[in-house]
This record gives sequence, structure tokens and C-alpha cells, in this order.
Amino acid sequence: MKRALLYRKGGLGDTLLTFPLLEILKRKGFHTTAVGNTDYFAIARHVGWTDRVLSEKPKEEFDLVIDISLSGNVAPFPEERRWVLEHYLELTGLRGEVFSKVLPLEPLDTSSLKGRVVLHPSSGSSKKNPDISLFRKVEEHLSEMGLEVVYLVGEADRWVKEEVNNYVESYEPLWIARALKGARLFVGLDSGLSHLSAYVGVPTVVIYGPSDPIVWKPVGERVYQLSLGLECSPCFPNVCDTRECLEERSLLERLLPLLDELLIKVNEDYTL
Repeated sequence: MKRALLYRKGGLGDTLLTFPLLEILKRKGFHTTAVGNTDYFAIARHVGWTDRVLSEKPKEEFDLVIDISLSGNVAPFPEERRWVLEHYLELTGLRGEVFSKVLPLEPLDTSSLKGRVVLHPSSGSSKKNPDISLFRKVEEHLSEMGLEVVYLVGEADRWVKEEVNNYVESYEPLWIARALKGARLFVGLDSGLSHLSAYVGVPTVVIYGPSDPIVWKPVGERVYQLSLGLECSPCFPNVCDTRECLEERSLLERLLPLLDELLIKVNEDYTL
């Protein structure tokens, strides 16, 4: 059996955007080894898209090596504005291959996220985070509609616990993925958990400020990207002090009608 190694160290979103490569290679008959954050790649192992997960490169020979790093054979970021996954597929010769838009994960039998709207007001960089008041206004709007709202706290979001009381906390990506399967709707920023929510099939609204919605689009069938589309954006990581791209009133003017529209559709489709 042919053996392939995929190397990608980075955040959760970075890692999830490599999963289609593993899925394609597995379908082509490769025995695959994924090297990077083992908690993140454990999801790929769980769904059968990789055979082995390691934190460091093994001293072994492989028929195919995909090294996504600054010193590797696949650049981690495209030079032009294009979806990073398309960039990976082209550089690995896999462009045009079919891949799943939804992770084939089974939901948890019981989940504290089931039937609720999940809010995630954080990301891997504070430069991408609007003031928490934006999410409080979203919570108020949704609560007035009779919906249960809960905040999700992951490994980079502990500060959220100081701001809200209605939160669910977990640092286990596989548990979060399976728990999210039962959520009604997810609203978040350009973060790993937003990517995860989209990939497990939850209707997911992703708010982009200074980061690029073209490059960092999640994998998923029900992803709704929201950006003010200012001429000066995207600019991350060289973010200005004013951050007009995250101005609360302008975002709410677009976000709340979008949520109302989505919830009509979601409520028609959703079954507990």
C-alpha cells in the first residue's frame, strides 16, 4: 500500500482546511499519516480519513509527502486572494477531486448545545474580535424570539467566562464537533470553532473584520459569510486602531436581518 504523510502545524481552522486532502488520499488507496496538532487531527482519524496521527514527523520513507509549511513543498498561504483549500489542491495535484462538504460525524446522544443557538465571540487573535456587546445584542435579539442561546468557550476563549454566565466550555475538539451537530445555528468570527461548526453541517454565520473571507472560507454546505467589504480590508495582521470593519451598528444592520431569514429556514428544517 502506498504511504502518504501530511504535515500541517497551526490552529484548528488551519488544520481543518487540510482534511479534504486526507480524505482524497485515503480514497485513492493511501495509508495516511497526519502530523500536527494531535487533538485536531483526531477528528480526521475518527471519521476514517487518516490512519495515524503524530505530533512530529517520523523518520520514515513515504511515497508522497505534503509538507504545508514555510520550509515545505506546499506554501501555507497563497500569494493571491484565493481560497486556501483550492491553493492546497492545486499544489498537490488534487485539483478537481471531489471531497465531502460535511464531516461524517455522529452527534452526541445528549449535548448541552442541542437545539440551541451557539455564539462564539472569540478567535485566535484579539485583532479579529469585535466588542462583546455585539454578541450581547445578538443574544438579546434571539432570546426575544424565544430561542435558547449559549456561548461556546474553547481553548483560546477563557476570557468569555468573565463576560457571560450561559456558556459551555470544552477543550476537546472531537467532543465539540459531535456536540455541535445538534445545534440549531452558530454565529461566530473567523475562528477554528466557526470552521468546525460549518464542517459538521450546522448553519454557520461567520463575521469577518480585518481577515479575508475569500482565503479563509470554511468547508461546509451552509456557511454564511458576513463582511462590511470596506476598501481597506482585508488587512490582517496589520490591523488599524479604528477597525471600522468591526463597527457594531453596521454589522448589526446586516447581521440581524440575516439571522431572521436563516432562522425561518432553519426552523422549517430543524428537528430535535
